[in-house]
Amino acid sequence: MLDRASKPMVSLVDKYLPDPYLFVIILTLVAFIAAMVFQGHSPMAVVEMWGNGFWNLLTFSMQMLLVLVTGFMMASTPLVRGILNRIAMLARTPGQAIVLVTFIALIASWINWGFGLVVGALFAKALARQIRVHYPLLIASAYSGFIVWHGGLAGSIPLTIATEGHFTQDTIGIIGTGETIFAFFNLAIVAALFIIVPLVNRLMLPEERDSIYADPKILDDEPDTSVVINRPADYLENSRTLAWLIGFSGIAFIFQYFMDGGGLNLNIVNFMFLFIAIILHQTPKRLLASLNEGVKGGAGIVIQFPFYAGIMSVMTASGLAASISSGFVSIASAESLPFWSFISAGLVNIFVPSGGGQWAVQAPVMLPAAQELGADIPRVAMAVAWGDAWTNLLQPFWALPVLAIAGLKAKDIMGYCLMLLIITGIIISAGLTWL
Repeated sequence: MLDRASKPMVSLVDKYLPDPYLFVIILTLVAFIAAMVFQGHSPMAVVEMWGNGFWNLLTFSMQMLLVLVTGFMMASTPLVRGILNRIAMLARTPGQAIVLVTFIALIASWINWGFGLVVGALFAKALARQIRVHYPLLIASAYSGFIVWHGGLAGSIPLTIATEGHFTQDTIGIIGTGETIFAFFNLAIVAALFIIVPLVNRLMLPEERDSIYADPKILDDEPDTSVVINRPADYLENSRTLAWLIGFSGIAFIFQYFMDGGGLNLNIVNFMFLFIAIILHQTPKRLLASLNEGVKGGAGIVIQFPFYAGIMSVMTASGLAASISSGFVSIASAESLPFWSFISAGLVNIFVPSGGGQWAVQAPVMLPAAQELGADIPRVAMAVAWGDAWTNLLQPFWALPVLAIAGLKAKDIMGYCLMLLIITGIIISAGLTWL
């Protein structure tokens, strides 16, 4: 069974996977050396590339921090906690809990990746409060749903090439989502993952004697709802009127936004989380108490994302990312180009864990190759998208919000993710090549 097969991977990762901060330091040094050895740049030139790009993800870093904080604030409201707990009661056994959290995370991530990360982690904690289940696998299962995001409604690459004025329009024109997100081969891959990923997670569930359960302190995050009035300002801090005035103003904006045809993106997801939390917490004091609790888990995001921005700068400015892509293209045919695009994108994603950033690096290499070979361009674009999503099971960058909410470390879940990496890689590459 897969529980026995996954044990060596879990043990390997537990022993040798460093903290995500050390992981990004090691990746930085690897990128430095590769840019010098393979691209011929001087050490000082590489350091300049790194430093010049170090703060390029500040906006995105704040967005990711808000994904964590606003999601936590919304989930800590009595109403949302009650809903999550009631849904969690549908699971009667540890195996059912693993399957249910995976399925919920897959659905949420297919709708929007930020939504999926938060919902999966919060629902996993709700399940852990209801059922004694192996907690590291439960959180790994919640994170595993993230694999479908780039084949879903918020996939940055298919949405980019479907948008008027995108940077490769002169090369490939406008490619609608009917040829990418809603193409048969993509929907088939998504459907297969909706079946296989929950099943694999369930089969990795260890026996009860080997299970590790959640620390009750992690799960006990009940907000303080006490009201103390000692001074005039306390009336304002406990005012429902103020909270509801600003909260329903935000809801009015959200309603108008979607009426005007707006779509889901990271900013609107964070906006919804925040203003729903403002309303449901009922008072500013309760909201701020939840904020103070939720922000504690954001340290990893604050310190690590600038380092990844620096790595991305080295990979792109040095030409290293383009060289990796070109190397795979050189051995491809029209039929095999989607497969090699998928593999190269998975490798580049370890250093450039950003869908939009990765497309900017790989599109100038992959698209001319696809045209020269006569390959299916929408399929090649989706191969890059799936490669970007695939190795997130190995790269702990995107797991940071999940781990912060869950109170775990990357080494606790990545052994299970490594098993999923192997199995899902076979499924996705087969779908891109033969469907």
